Amino acid sequence: MDIDTRANKIKLMIFDVDGVLTNGQIIFGRDGEAMKEFNAQDGLGISVAHKAGLKTAIITGRESDMVKLRGAELKITDVYQGAMSKLAALQELIAKYNLKLDEVCYVGDDLIDLPVMIQVGLACAVANAVPEVKANAHYIAANEGGRGAVREIVELVLKAQGKWADIIAAYTQDINMETRQ
Repeated sequence: MDIDTRANKIKLMIFDVDGVLTNGQIIFGRDGEAMKEFNAQDGLGISVAHKAGLKTAIITGRESDMVKLRGAELKITDVYQGAMSKLAALQELIAKYNLKLDEVCYVGDDLIDLPVMIQVGLACAVANAVPEVKANAHYIAANEGGRGAVREIVELVLKAQGKWADIIAAYTQDINMETRQ
């Protein structure tokens, strides 16, 4: 099955955090707080996905206040942190939204993402993913994690679904588009 056919079926996009929504760097402050750097274009991509009717979720093995804040800022309602089994979180999401696995896109970068990637209809890897993840991806982004890969993949899905032109038209006509980045 080609990428456009897979992308056309997507109703839910799930993202890993470290190495996907961020560049993978984890910075600890003096008091032990973890800081992460997020990409504004990726953020706007997620906002646009919502405007186009897609659901989004985060599944990450780590726990961080920064992820909670970023998820809330982007109106991502399903944020799974400290997920020992990303597959269990996937199963909860497909049950919650009554979806089939081929209606789910997952974006990952490392070995912990493989159990979900091999289950979903559109498995995506960021450019700097480990070789094993790339080998199991249907699509490998040209951009690295935290550097526009998520935006690239959102655009891929929306273009395959014929929604991208409407998004651009709404922005060029300034029609109440979400501006969260």
